[in-house]
Amino acid sequence: MSPLLPRYGDRSLAEVMPAVLSALGVPVREGKSAIVVPPSRAIAVLLVDGLGAQLLRENAADAPFLSSLRDIGPLTVGFPSSTSIGLTTLGTGRTPGTHGVVGIAMRADDGTMLDTLTWSRHGEKGHVDLREQLVPEAVQCEQTMWQYASEHGIETYAVAPRTFAGSGLTRAALRGTTYRGTLAIGDVVADVHAALHGTGRRLCYAYHADLDLMGHVHGPGSAPWRAQLRMVDLLAEQIATSLPTDAQLLITGDHGMVTIDDRLDADVLPELRAGVSALGGDPRSRHVYAEPGAAVDVLAAWRATLGERAWVLSRQEALAEGWFGPSTPAVRGRIGDVVVAMRGTSAVVRSRAEPLLAKLDGQHGSLTEAEQLVPLLHALPE
Repeated sequence: MSPLLPRYGDRSLAEVMPAVLSALGVPVREGKSAIVVPPSRAIAVLLVDGLGAQLLRENAADAPFLSSLRDIGPLTVGFPSSTSIGLTTLGTGRTPGTHGVVGIAMRADDGTMLDTLTWSRHGEKGHVDLREQLVPEAVQCEQTMWQYASEHGIETYAVAPRTFAGSGLTRAALRGTTYRGTLAIGDVVADVHAALHGTGRRLCYAYHADLDLMGHVHGPGSAPWRAQLRMVDLLAEQIATSLPTDAQLLITGDHGMVTIDDRLDADVLPELRAGVSALGGDPRSRHVYAEPGAAVDVLAAWRATLGERAWVLSRQEALAEGWFGPSTPAVRGRIGDVVVAMRGTSAVVRSRAEPLLAKLDGQHGSLTEAEQLVPLLHALPE
């Protein structure tokens, strides 16, 4: 079994917003997206956290509206196939190796272990806010697609949970747009409607988180997950049926998900602790930071311990294989000395540093088809 490598520059999340802006009449920033979106005055992009292409296909009966739409994907999401990486890839049109958000937990340039979802110190009890120490606009310094759109006369909006307004990840991936905080599905629909029905060229990004939550807690494909998928289907249909006649809707995800039944505990196993100074990533994709001079031994130990459960590469090998896409020297130091992508249904958990995450049934982050591929569904006004 070979890893499904991200198709950066062709059909990945990084190509979605350039294609959308091109459809709105904005000059292509660089290169050319393989994704083609027809011209339009206004476009909404709905990102459903955890909406994998394989999961949608297997549960099509619970999503009749989504399943009826034309899929101009599937897309690969990039590596790691996790939320903070995917949202930043979509929001910047850049690869993880360029925008620099390379893991749910990663070693920042000053050596601090940063949780990129909460923008807090990773592995510590309580929330240690790092937005002043690790300024999001400096950690992710690439221009966002929303900033680029605004420079070209596009009015942009982000419709997402009110609790995420001003968060580190929002500032890193969504800066440059008008943020409309939501509380439930009802105001998501209403805010997208309001954003698109004004005059002039308009772009609205909307985000829904709860499908991912149900997958983590109960497992993808479980009864609660399928019930939530039905709610997502209704959300998408309501947005689509309220589109102006000169608008369109694109629906995608930031990753798929697998159910875990094989856990190795890196906080307990001595083979996975020897020579390791810090451990980042998440259970399906790990950044292993070695103590000085120990990288070769750490690579050998992790390969021997994980065996067929994972693809285990050195940083140089992972970069050469294209896991992170084109990269900059500044970003390469954030990548682990050893990079791990889990296979099958295995995970490397941390019972002490990540006790809640370690117990979750649904996980994602790796290079399997189930985690990498997401749809790109296209809806036009009725």
